[in-house]
Amino acid sequence: MTRQFHKMHGLGNDFVILDGRPEAGGAPVEMTEALARRICDRHAGIGCDQLILIEKSDKADVRMRIWNADGGEVQSCGNASRCVVALTGAATIETGGGIVAGKSDGDAVEVILPAPSFAWDAIPLAYPMDTAALPLAWGPLKRPMALSVGNPHLVFFVDDPAAIALDDIGPGIEHDPAFPERVNVNVARIDSASAITLRTWERGAGLTRACGTGASATAVAAIASKRATSPVTVSMPGGSLTIAWEAPAGEIAMRGSATYVFKGEIEL
Repeated sequence: MTRQFHKMHGLGNDFVILDGRPEAGGAPVEMTEALARRICDRHAGIGCDQLILIEKSDKADVRMRIWNADGGEVQSCGNASRCVVALTGAATIETGGGIVAGKSDGDAVEVILPAPSFAWDAIPLAYPMDTAALPLAWGPLKRPMALSVGNPHLVFFVDDPAAIALDDIGPGIEHDPAFPERVNVNVARIDSASAITLRTWERGAGLTRACGTGASATAVAAIASKRATSPVTVSMPGGSLTIAWEAPAGEIAMRGSATYVFKGEIEL
């Protein structure tokens, strides 16, 4: 079966997007872990960090499902949400992490993510811990804040994110038994009350040029711990996002680019 796909990226975090909605001329796609891995493979497939499937929703304008490059399905992706808004014009998106609202504004797209959760069992953690400063350490990284922004994140504040060997230490943290659904790992430096530098190890995808939910989680952690004030510009290797959040329980506003690259066909 030959299907049309769209290739897009948000700050270099890239996606292959399949639209399975009949009204968009598509047909349902039976996605599997093996098929997702094949499409995401940069040598034998199209190549991307995440595979996105757009489906019909009874709760929002569209439903978005997400598979990481390792074939695992995940609940939320901020950069992909912006790309889906730009591609479809949807004002609301149903995701596994909740309903995301969005709108295009010139060259930028803003999406509103659900309020973050700091509850240990909502992140989730394997057992109760102080999520403001987990009593855990991995090499030079210790006592991170843990939170969920639709998917689980750890945020470590460090002097120099570039000096942390995330490609070495990230897999061990991601797969630590303390995190039953694995975890995303963020190392961040506070540059000022309104600016943060960030690198992210993304579960199932590894080091990415940008992570929208990672930027959101890091900004929330910085604001909640009074290291920064809203809004915050979060700079990553692929570019910057502006994150706004009002403590203690506001929704998260994320603003940044969503770039269309090309469309093509693939034999599924």
